[in-house]
Amino acid sequence: MTELNIFHEYGYKIQAHLNLETYALAIKLLKYEKDAPNNIKRPKKDLGYHLSLCQAFAISRREGVSLTMFKEDMWCFEPVIGLGLAEAPQYFLEGNNRFPGTAQNIEAGKNWAQSFPHFEFGEYKGITFAPLIKTTFEPDLIILYCNPAQLTQLLIAINWIDGNDVNCRLSGHAACVYSIVPTIKNNRFQVSIPCMGDRKRAIAQNDELIFSSPINKVNNLVYALINLAENNRGLPIKFQQMPEYKLAKSYAKIGKLIGMDID
Repeated sequence: MTELNIFHEYGYKIQAHLNLETYALAIKLLKYEKDAPNNIKRPKKDLGYHLSLCQAFAISRREGVSLTMFKEDMWCFEPVIGLGLAEAPQYFLEGNNRFPGTAQNIEAGKNWAQSFPHFEFGEYKGITFAPLIKTTFEPDLIILYCNPAQLTQLLIAINWIDGNDVNCRLSGHAACVYSIVPTIKNNRFQVSIPCMGDRKRAIAQNDELIFSSPINKVNNLVYALINLAENNRGLPIKFQQMPEYKLAKSYAKIGKLIGMDID
């Protein structure tokens, strides 16, 4: 099996075990323009218009389209600054992006702007992405949009791997940036919230959350999902609403050890 086929297989298995409604996306950050895959279109050059990154993600995850974007393709500035395609201007760093619309004062706006996740200017030149099941490039990370039940399963799978939880920083803004930058900089799983732009402009649904994984952690994640399913711990959830339901042996034992009234 070729390396790309391995990524495709990851995509199919994630889809099967989570029953996702849209494609998981393979994402690669481009250090040079020459690194852009030749067979993938760019919005401005090939489609004739700019796109916000969330809009491009929506097209890719819903329609199965692969896209590459550089600064000249972008319509929203936040991923341009967040991905390091441009330096943050002082106007942004002073908080004017958030105040007065979504910050009670300029200081609050400044606090948000100056802690904004970002790569250093010039570290990357662009970004390319495609459905994981048919990527033509080796990705740096994957992102997927999921509902809360699917996220629960992902978090259980992560616990299954090493017992650790996902610790992440959440924001109501710039979902595209928060789903990518911390994932790469910290080499960790990340949960993000679709921002208002993602909801208004890119059709993110009320029940959708964003999950991200560095590519080097996807193999273990998929293996965990498979094992949970094989041990009847997978989706769909089997509902059972009754008093004094049968406890798993470990639950019953620990309950007795701490003095609970459990027979």
